[in-house]
Amino acid sequence: MEKQFRIATYNTHKARGLDLRIVPERIVEVVHELGADIVCLQEVINAPGVQANLNQAQEIERALPGYHSAFGVTRHYRGGTYGNLTLSRFPIVSRRLHDLSRPRREPRGVFQTEIELAAGAPIHVFNVHLGTGHMERRFQARKLLNAEVLSQPGLRGPRLVLGDFNEWTHGLTTRLLRSQFQGLGPRDADRFPRTFPGLLPLLSLDHCYYEPPLRLVDTKLWRSRKAIFASDHLPLIADFSIAA
Repeated sequence: MEKQFRIATYNTHKARGLDLRIVPERIVEVVHELGADIVCLQEVINAPGVQANLNQAQEIERALPGYHSAFGVTRHYRGGTYGNLTLSRFPIVSRRLHDLSRPRREPRGVFQTEIELAAGAPIHVFNVHLGTGHMERRFQARKLLNAEVLSQPGLRGPRLVLGDFNEWTHGLTTRLLRSQFQGLGPRDADRFPRTFPGLLPLLSLDHCYYEPPLRLVDTKLWRSRKAIFASDHLPLIADFSIAA
């Protein structure tokens, strides 16, 4: 007997849409459309008390009561904080932020949550947002694969690594992750779905890597009208099954 669940990764671009307006409610509407059990969001602002449209993490959590939530702070931003938000319909057992920042570059991190699909059946979800510089990502790739993050000893249960990797070529990050994990890609080509920019996707920036006993059932790029308008990235969806 197998258990099926859906995951999604989505860079929200601070909820700034195609019309340049910051509207977190549109991000909530897109998450509703995805129907995902686990959602990894990047570029989320958490600035309560500053202005309404910057109170994004709390607004998203409030508007999605069916989800548990965990927020990983990577830096301060306009009187609040900024980082990655993980939502899950399953219980979030633990959370941990790993710093991947390179000196003199914007702070970056990977937010790890342990999620319990069922009693005694954990998975480890790594919500990733890497840098835009080539050498910066090479530095971050090595940190990501070391014994403190993805290769940490004692993890029980499979790993899911997803998010905005800012890598559209077969760079070091892609090569290292593919050496240990399986990745999503169209069935007829050795490429990932193009997720950026949302209106006319040209680059594959958003990826998902996984390992057995997770089994990929289906994957798709979400291109609804709301998703095209709400951010400069498109959400990437994957359906998995695992032995119950």
